[in-house]
Amino acid sequence: MIKIGGSLSDWHRLGTWLDLISQPGHLHPLVIVPGGGPFADAVRDAQDNWRFDDRLAHRMALLAMEQFGLMLHGICPALQTAATRERLRSLIRAGMPAVWLPSAMALDQPEIAESWDVTSDSLAAWLAMELDAAALVLVKSGPCPCAATDAAALARDGLVDAAFPHWRARFAGETWCIHRDNHMLMEEALAGRANPGCTLLRSPEAELLPSVRA
Repeated sequence: MIKIGGSLSDWHRLGTWLDLISQPGHLHPLVIVPGGGPFADAVRDAQDNWRFDDRLAHRMALLAMEQFGLMLHGICPALQTAATRERLRSLIRAGMPAVWLPSAMALDQPEIAESWDVTSDSLAAWLAMELDAAALVLVKSGPCPCAATDAAALARDGLVDAAFPHWRARFAGETWCIHRDNHMLMEEALAGRANPGCTLLRSPEAELLPSVRA
């Protein structure tokens, strides 16, 4: 599972990442979770202006992720889009890289809080649980820690969303953070020759944090 941050939407080397992910022959099938990027920023701006509630903003933010996901597919058509578990599992079985469109699966899930505490970081960890993924990699524009750290520390520093430590605590697989400039390291990792960046450790106490919305 690879989460491509929406902040990469206007980065000139975004295509390099997509070409890397879409190449055949990786050790494991890959699923991209798209961030919201400028599309989510537009939702935030509209909510600030019109003061509609977080439930509506959450639904709009899921659609923002879908817009970025469709953009990724448009840039690299070899990446297939998938909105359902069945479609995702079919692509995984075929060894084809997929871009997740989250609304159909994530909307109205009682365990996913409808607030800005839950962004694509948390949704990537949630999907990794749903698909029993072996690992989750967060591709970030901001600095990643230079050594193993716990997810709660990253949330305090604003590098991941506030709910992410909870979902990281529940996800049994490995989780990594990698800077967008390190695509060469990611290429080595996909070939099984390296680890993809900085390890994000579980914070056991975070599993007890509430995530179910009222």
